[in-house]
Amino acid sequence: MLSSPHLSQPMNGLKDIVETRNFKAWLLDQYGVLHDGKQPYPGAISTLKNLATVGAKIVIISNSSRRASTTMEKLQGLGFDPSFFTGAITSGELTHQSLQRRDDPWFAALGRRCIHITWKDRGAISLDGLDLNVVENVEEAEFVLAHGTEAIGLSSGGVSPMPLEELEKILEKSAAKGLPMIVANPDYVTVEANVFHIMPGTLAAKYEELGGEVKWMGKPHKMIYESAMAIAGVANPEEAIAVGDSLHHDIKGANVAGIESVFITGGIHGSELGLTSFDETASLDSVKTLAAKHNAFPSYVLSAFKW
Repeated sequence: MLSSPHLSQPMNGLKDIVETRNFKAWLLDQYGVLHDGKQPYPGAISTLKNLATVGAKIVIISNSSRRASTTMEKLQGLGFDPSFFTGAITSGELTHQSLQRRDDPWFAALGRRCIHITWKDRGAISLDGLDLNVVENVEEAEFVLAHGTEAIGLSSGGVSPMPLEELEKILEKSAAKGLPMIVANPDYVTVEANVFHIMPGTLAAKYEELGGEVKWMGKPHKMIYESAMAIAGVANPEEAIAVGDSLHHDIKGANVAGIESVFITGGIHGSELGLTSFDETASLDSVKTLAAKHNAFPSYVLSAFKW
């Protein structure tokens, strides 16, 4: 919590934490922590290597709507050694597993016909292996599946690009019909090479405003943290720590899961904290004010993911 003595100590890097606490599982967000979507942040690769060298079980925990394997491929393509990671869990992976297994009563009750909101420029999400029928008419649908914010999936397997205003009209019809919605990426926005993009969480929040039921499949909800800890082979929350740049998703999620956390100030909240350059230090007062606003309280605060 923010009243923790950790925050009164000057934090130079993760080494300060490693030398004082023996966390076995390190659950790392990717965007805003390790990379900006296009390239690694300065020092991120060497910091990850140092963390792996001291024996940490490192798991990527991401609200990406893509499968975990795709996330690992992206990280490798950006120069991160895959051997440093124990594994990854994404919102997209959780969604895929839940739709495939249907061992949860909520998912077991779903039908097979869905409206699929997906990506266009960022690449559509495959529904292979899920035995779903994508429909284009709300009247035929049994639920809404949101992987993206740029297009509607077609029954042919292709996509039809669609602006947010048109997608919201579809959501209005879906909510009026009482269709449940699965959001496979709870982020509201993301930062990619300093450009903000609207993410599916924004559509899901709109859907709830319309009276629709939403199944949130990622941070800040406890299930994804439990999955990440299971990948790391850790059962005790006291042995895990999460690192992220979003107070609402990463830090609030860690609070919900009962694990400690590191808030990276230079990510999505950088401008709110008055930061103008990489690795610039935010004032503790500004961090406390923003944390209180989001009701999300980190154990530690760092300007960047650095050793």
